[in-house]
Amino acid sequence: MTDRQPPSGDLRSVPALLARNVARFGGRPAHREKEYGIWQSWTWAQAADEIRALALGFLALGVKPGDHLAIIGRNRPAHYWGMIAAQMCGAVPVPLYQDAVAEEMAYVLEHCGARFVLCGDQEQVDKVLEVERATGALAQIIYTDKRGMRKYDHSRMNALADVQAEGRAAAQRLGAQLDGLIAGLDYDSTCVMLYTSGTTGKPKGVVLSNRNIIETAKNTAEFDRLDQREEIVAYLPMAWVGDFIFSVGQAMWSGFTVNCPEGAHTMMTDMREIGPTYFFAPPRVFEGQLTSVMIRMEDAGHVKRWLFRKGMEIARRTGPALLDGKPVSVGDRIAYGLGKIFVFGPLKNTLGLSRVRVGYTAGEAIGPEIFDFYRSLGINLKQLYGQTEASVFITQQPDGQVRSDTVGVPSPGVEVKIGENGEVYYRSPGTFVEYYKNAESTASTKDPEGWVATGDAGFFEEATGHLRIIDRAKDVGRMADGSMFAPKYVENKLKFYPNILEAVVIGNGREYCTAMINIDLSAVGNWAERNNISYGSYQELAGHPQVYATIKEHVEAVNRSVAEDPMLSGCQVHRFLVLHKELDPDDGEMTRTRKVRRAVINDKFSDLVAALYDGSSSIHTRTEVTYEDGRKGQISATLKIEDVQVFGQASQQKVAAQ
Repeated sequence: MTDRQPPSGDLRSVPALLARNVARFGGRPAHREKEYGIWQSWTWAQAADEIRALALGFLALGVKPGDHLAIIGRNRPAHYWGMIAAQMCGAVPVPLYQDAVAEEMAYVLEHCGARFVLCGDQEQVDKVLEVERATGALAQIIYTDKRGMRKYDHSRMNALADVQAEGRAAAQRLGAQLDGLIAGLDYDSTCVMLYTSGTTGKPKGVVLSNRNIIETAKNTAEFDRLDQREEIVAYLPMAWVGDFIFSVGQAMWSGFTVNCPEGAHTMMTDMREIGPTYFFAPPRVFEGQLTSVMIRMEDAGHVKRWLFRKGMEIARRTGPALLDGKPVSVGDRIAYGLGKIFVFGPLKNTLGLSRVRVGYTAGEAIGPEIFDFYRSLGINLKQLYGQTEASVFITQQPDGQVRSDTVGVPSPGVEVKIGENGEVYYRSPGTFVEYYKNAESTASTKDPEGWVATGDAGFFEEATGHLRIIDRAKDVGRMADGSMFAPKYVENKLKFYPNILEAVVIGNGREYCTAMINIDLSAVGNWAERNNISYGSYQELAGHPQVYATIKEHVEAVNRSVAEDPMLSGCQVHRFLVLHKELDPDDGEMTRTRKVRRAVINDKFSDLVAALYDGSSSIHTRTEVTYEDGRKGQISATLKIEDVQVFGQASQQKVAAQ
């Protein structure tokens, strides 16, 4: 592809966008943060002052162009300021997952050669100190929260506020140097380096330029008509590309306000107080919210449950049509209006979604039933398809063309094609520069013409031009009879049920599919309390006969649904077990973005997989687990294996297999 010119004048970097926003929106709020129950606010002019002071402080500490500055902590304005301040100095910000264990953190710090680390609090400082010998290059640790830090050795450690104070004191001495570094930034300067989740191996450092971020932010903001009046809530991991493009890229381009909640425990309250107009969440967040709604409804009185049921019947029939501007009868409009007053309005307010004008979900495929639930409430939830290597956006759903089974049309400026093997390829202004220190992977992922292999299998619908993603290309396979195997399709249907937190479907090359299931402890625990069922642990509840009976009903309901799809009917689940532990990133079974590592699971639970296919009715197993303090241990359990009913042609295949 030919290089594009900068979108407007000298806006060739994120710091240049910051300067423009100060001139254009100087008195409008740029960032808010809730701390100790009180919202603090910074205008664009105030934020720019904080960022410049921090950049000057970085120079005083010895930050040089080309240095890597790691940032580890929760979403806070100071951490976003740190990323922009690093860019001003010509350095490269590298955000890390704050819940990463020391070993994961050590790999990233060593791989990028970080000389400086900005930590959120004492916990993150301790993890860095634990691994600094392995990294070798660390020169300075900066921390945001001073609590608990008084007795540490501060010879190479400074509070962020002190770094800013030093920067302000050095303004006259270093100001011209900083201005020169900012002026030297251009469209091809590195904006950020983000590490992939490492689903199939070690995480890779994805280098994204100012061109990648600014062009993507510009195109996608115009697509959804985003402007300075938007409010977003920044709560997703700062190490994830989605947070960077929304909370930095689009925020800087559009000039809207980024709100940082106090913590996960206050998230719902903070959402209600802010009332975001632009909202993004991966499917697991929407699944969790739906689970909490269903739990509350189970605890409600008969009248309230009846009203909710009736209201949702009207919502499913009418809500999506109203959102898409399709004709709706007068009677349905009136009924929906009443439902909005008594059911949908209060529910949306409880979820903090009352003011959402544009909502997106991505990262994993969302279950159609979950997606339709939110749209039926009148929430303009849409799907996008993206990758870290694309600066997120590959496809988006235009208003009025939203469906649960597609991911939309190519985003503005993006080209998409389907390879001969069904794999999706794209190229765009957002296409990453390279994988850091990994020329071989860069060459195998991005060809000389700029086309990137996504690793996903999909196809374009002829009638609509919308892209449908089937599954990860490496996960899509064939059953023994040649029919298609697409596990994610079935797993998403299973996760629609509040009782099911996670599911792993197995079946590639086999005669039939089986599944390993995680129950949702909050949903199933609530059910147990209401039915006076006592339990002492997750393992005990997961193995309860009534839990198994309920999960069996869910699996059979999903089988009925899957049987209706001729292409994927062979993916019905014939046998399942309920796992004795939750799949956990700390145990390597999932990535930090909660994507299942199938190879790890197949290896770690190989005895369970064998039992699912050898006709066993139960299996005794021992599994290594990681405790919160990092210690390793083992748990043992005897798991029941349950047969379930299948439908249509799969039913005949099951008889033949037996």
